[in-house]
Amino acid sequence: MAAALQVVPHLARAPSNLLPWGGPMARLASSMALPDQARRLFESAVSAVQPGPMLHRALALDPSGKQLKVRDRSFQLRSNLYLVGFGKAVLGMAAAVEELLGQHLVQGVISVPKGIRAAVEQAGKQEMLLKPHSRVQVFEGAQDNLPDRDALRAALAIRQLAEGLTADDLLLVLISGGGSALLPAPIPPVTLEEKQTLTKLLAARGATIQELNTIRKALSQLKGGGLAQAAYPAQVVSLILSDVVGDPVEVIASGPTVASAHNVQDCLHILNRYGLRAALPRSVKTVLARADSDPHGPHTCGHVLNVIIGSNMLALAEAQQQAEALGCRAVVLSAAVQGDVRTVARFYMLLARAAGTRLTSPGAGASGEEEAELHGLAAELQLPDLQLHEALEAVAAAQGPVCLLAGGEPTVTLQGSGRGGRNQELALRVGAELGRQPLGPVDVLFLSGGTDGQDGPTEAAGAWVTSELGDQAAAEGLDVASFLAHNDSHTFFCCLRGGAHLLYSGLTGTNVMDVHLLFLRPR
Repeated sequence: MAAALQVVPHLARAPSNLLPWGGPMARLASSMALPDQARRLFESAVSAVQPGPMLHRALALDPSGKQLKVRDRSFQLRSNLYLVGFGKAVLGMAAAVEELLGQHLVQGVISVPKGIRAAVEQAGKQEMLLKPHSRVQVFEGAQDNLPDRDALRAALAIRQLAEGLTADDLLLVLISGGGSALLPAPIPPVTLEEKQTLTKLLAARGATIQELNTIRKALSQLKGGGLAQAAYPAQVVSLILSDVVGDPVEVIASGPTVASAHNVQDCLHILNRYGLRAALPRSVKTVLARADSDPHGPHTCGHVLNVIIGSNMLALAEAQQQAEALGCRAVVLSAAVQGDVRTVARFYMLLARAAGTRLTSPGAGASGEEEAELHGLAAELQLPDLQLHEALEAVAAAQGPVCLLAGGEPTVTLQGSGRGGRNQELALRVGAELGRQPLGPVDVLFLSGGTDGQDGPTEAAGAWVTSELGDQAAAEGLDVASFLAHNDSHTFFCCLRGGAHLLYSGLTGTNVMDVHLLFLRPR
């Protein structure tokens, strides 16, 4: 069977229609406090990837109402449409599908985060709620973004629906960030607790999202193409909101509609790298050994169409336009920031120094040693779309405030038992780095926020800092280094100025990784 047809649209970098400094919007920007500007840009980035508009762009009914068009493919509708979904944005995605295709929908099952319906209702986002007598059954689970029994029940209901389909049916699969935790269906005899423990150990030792998903797929009934296999011979259309760097469909939510390209040896290599192979439960060893000897080989997904409908770059492009409307020179650095949070923080500090020097002293640059380290870290982070040279050139030509934008998903290697998430930890580390040396006559602000509105097991989306963070913390008796040593960034920000530096948005109903904003404004 042919490999799955995958339609992944290229989202071009937004044009930089730079506005001259000194106009009315520039005066607005200069009158707005930097934290207010940062929050406004973060909100605009999140609003650009709300599920409703994206679904309406991706799906179209022909005038007769009997044919569904998805990109350049058409599918017959004759009371044969089924729906499943899993992820933080899926409630709103399902509501949009119901509005557009409800008359053709026979049955649906979705798995969404615990509390999302109440949060959406409280926020007044009625367009993201299903109708009162919907044909779509909703399961809430994965408290704090961790697989649990409620999510397992949802996954088994999704599998049951898929297995009952025929060649005449069409299955719409809605996928967004958080989908892995909301679709846990371990292959027996592996238990949910065993799989969860192994995933936690890998994450705590710094495993990447790609490595985590390779292990999850190997131990799952539905990931790594398992859902597509369960739905065969029905046609399957997956509409995907990407929360992974580079938008690889096989990684997002662990690729339930994409045949896995990994084998048992890949899994063993990962487990060896993090020193976990010897400690594997007997059940995990049994499943891996069984897969290694499967005479049927890997599954294929030729009956599937996978479509990326939204991504981090879309969010960054909207924030870039908003920054330019405020009179800032705005440049998107990268939508693929990943790597250890300490390295990423050091990179942003050096970038701020290099940009600040160019902004306040035209023709100058940072010290040769710092410039070399900046470019060395850029190479170490291996950001495939990094626009570092373009960003520094734009800063050198600027005559007013600058906003450098990026997105992605850095990783945190846990050393302590504190509370926080990668966004709050990154912000705290950037703030600590910025305060180590004077930056000259320029105000600097850095914001890091998760577009899903939940950074780790906290209610904050992220945090923002300035170069004064070190002095502010010392004045309140807060030891930044101690909080970082315990991965306790959330507690730190709750204490600092009564939590004023925390970024709160509530559950947003979407998820395209994180947004990083670096503002520089000459004094």
